[in-house]
Amino acid sequence: MNSSIISLENIVKNYYVGTITVRALRSVSLEIKKNEYVAIMGPSGSGKSTLMNLIGCLDTATDGRYVLNGKDVSKMEDNQLAEIRNSEIGFVFQTFNLLPRYTALENVMLPLVYAGVSKSTRVERAKGALADVGLEDRMHHKPNELSGGQRQRVAVARALVNKPSIILADEPTGNLDSKTSIDIMRLVREIHELGNTIILVTHEESIAKNAQKIVRLIDGEVERIEMNEHHEKEIGDIHKGR
Repeated sequence: MNSSIISLENIVKNYYVGTITVRALRSVSLEIKKNEYVAIMGPSGSGKSTLMNLIGCLDTATDGRYVLNGKDVSKMEDNQLAEIRNSEIGFVFQTFNLLPRYTALENVMLPLVYAGVSKSTRVERAKGALADVGLEDRMHHKPNELSGGQRQRVAVARALVNKPSIILADEPTGNLDSKTSIDIMRLVREIHELGNTIILVTHEESIAKNAQKIVRLIDGEVERIEMNEHHEKEIGDIHKGR
């Protein structure tokens, strides 16, 4: 039985600017197993953002095959991709992406609205997700009434509320101070330990070292894949030497 939750086979992504072809990804193949904690690293222009967008079904490949949790999403239409995003993927962004006029509870409920879940169930599940990230006492506060770390916790709760197959985190500590970053990475560790598959996109070695596996990209290709035997050490020194 194949335990891979993500299977990328010879993924190519080209962008066309006038007569110029920009090769963002060049024949990338990658397997990610269920409950794996993976960091994707690379310098600017390496293709890591493009790869994240493809894994997250925010974009489609020019060529190649992508199977997510048993579903071939390579040739899906936009509306099908939207359904996959909402049911299979929880997103955590560097900029939080919370709606400013909505309370923490309302922000966390949003994916359930799109999924057609009844209001009573939405409220119950959103409250549970906020409790899971330690924010049950702040659920009626709006984003501008929360600290940066609390806003990121709301974003994590929103990512978890639909019980997705994978959590995709894009530079989740990029806008946070060192202490808050440690708290958020500890929370990500706890989410992983509950059985979630985590894919973390980062340019920081100190963040990537928390993962079990580090995928290093350069010039649109997988340069190498490293297994990290020390990912279970105590989280600390995040942003050190920044």
